[in-house]
Amino acid sequence: MALTDYPLITWMVFLPLLGGFALMLIQDSDEAGGQRVRAAALIFSLITFLISAAIYYGFQADFAGMQFVERGQWIPRFGISYHVGLDGISLPLILLTTFLTPLTILFSWRDIKSRVRFYHMALLFLETGMLGVFVSLDFFLFYVFWEGMLIPMYLIIGVWGGTRRIYAAVKFFLYTMAGSVLMLVAILWLHFEAGTGTFDILVHLSRPIDPALQGWLFAAFALSFAIKVPLFPFHTWLPDAHVEAPTAGSVILAGVLLKMGTYGLMRLAMPLFPTAAREFATIIMVLAVIGIIYGALVAMVQQDIKKLVAYSSVSHLGFVVLGLFSFTLLGATGGVLQMVNHGISTGALFLIVGMIYSRRHTRQIEDFGGIARAMPVFSIFFVITALGSIGLPGLNGFVGEFTILAGTFSRSIPFGVAATSGVVLAAIYMLWMLQRVLFNGEPSRVNSRLPDLNFREWVVLVPLVVLMFWLGLYPKPILGKIEPSAQAWLRQVNRRVLRVESPRKAPLPQAVLSSSLKGLRP
Repeated sequence: MALTDYPLITWMVFLPLLGGFALMLIQDSDEAGGQRVRAAALIFSLITFLISAAIYYGFQADFAGMQFVERGQWIPRFGISYHVGLDGISLPLILLTTFLTPLTILFSWRDIKSRVRFYHMALLFLETGMLGVFVSLDFFLFYVFWEGMLIPMYLIIGVWGGTRRIYAAVKFFLYTMAGSVLMLVAILWLHFEAGTGTFDILVHLSRPIDPALQGWLFAAFALSFAIKVPLFPFHTWLPDAHVEAPTAGSVILAGVLLKMGTYGLMRLAMPLFPTAAREFATIIMVLAVIGIIYGALVAMVQQDIKKLVAYSSVSHLGFVVLGLFSFTLLGATGGVLQMVNHGISTGALFLIVGMIYSRRHTRQIEDFGGIARAMPVFSIFFVITALGSIGLPGLNGFVGEFTILAGTFSRSIPFGVAATSGVVLAAIYMLWMLQRVLFNGEPSRVNSRLPDLNFREWVVLVPLVVLMFWLGLYPKPILGKIEPSAQAWLRQVNRRVLRVESPRKAPLPQAVLSSSLKGLRP
């Protein structure tokens, strides 16, 4: 039997959920019990990663459609089905999710000391929610996973976060819920008014929607995803959530959750409503450029290292949005690759900040200085990760930023020039931070006694650094899987949709379908 004959996606998505419930059977009342909980959670997450690796191995790089598709009736009365699958757009994000989760569990081995069982249950439940979003091909299923992942993330921030954790968790939850309600209204409209009688995403992608109605529907979807990205000016929840979340929460939030916004724009908002996406493109590109520059400028004046990294995410995700709305193959391919690159680099930065915080119990830049003398190995990892984040050639960030900027310049030189300034600003704030934390004079008495990385921290950071060099020097294994799907996506968003009559009044004319198909461009 071929790999595609097995329900690998179902196993991958729901194994962490089963693992979370299995942890309920393990008592964590003492240290030995806590160790068993951590080990079990790590094993479940590693098996999930191995399943995703098998999917990567069996993925056909030259095929642009959905692969490993599974479908079954769920609630047939309302046209709801269990329909999952993946392509070259979702596959890299799935691998990123299954790769980061075991690393966060390993990092939390000594970081989390209270409610150990419930903490790891929340992490595993969150992994199921994130993976479900990336593989859902049914609107109802997509929305269930989209909303379901909010609960474990809310708990991770609100229970194991910092002093203002309740405020940050509630703010995160309310912002995301506000946008999700609008998306739900648009989904229900598509189901009941578009005449399909189904929640199947692929069916809706194949049916043209009247351009006169696309604007409102696109706005509802795009607002929900813009909040999650977050796109300026919907970003204000992000710094609070990052600063108050435990380190593992920040890694998952920056590494995966933010990508759900850009993934939603790419998977749903733009191909469903291509005419409206083009009409709104200039506005969204302006907001993306503002986010790039604004995020970099605000990061430059931060005194808290974690908040600096948080604002850098606003800037970096602006590049992704810019690449998608350039409507070019370079921009789309670079956008997907940069989602992965940002998850690796920024996830590693949050882990590094967590390591130094566990030693000094402060994140203020002024409290450091010269620690490269006491922690040389830590400093090497810190410098490599920071250089990867700012896009140094040879490291992962360069390939994604270069392709995005190339696509942006081919569409609009002013937007390309403005975005390039964000690259310069990123180098300024990141290198200035490195100078003040690692190399600024002699270390104080406290800083001179800081221990260097232990074995567990080596195990966490080495895979991330290896990926930074691999994607920077040889990105073909990922780009080769992204490009065919990006080409198919580009044909979808470049199609010309003529005015169509409501299916409730008359069947869709064959002439409209023919003219729409003629509008596809390679």
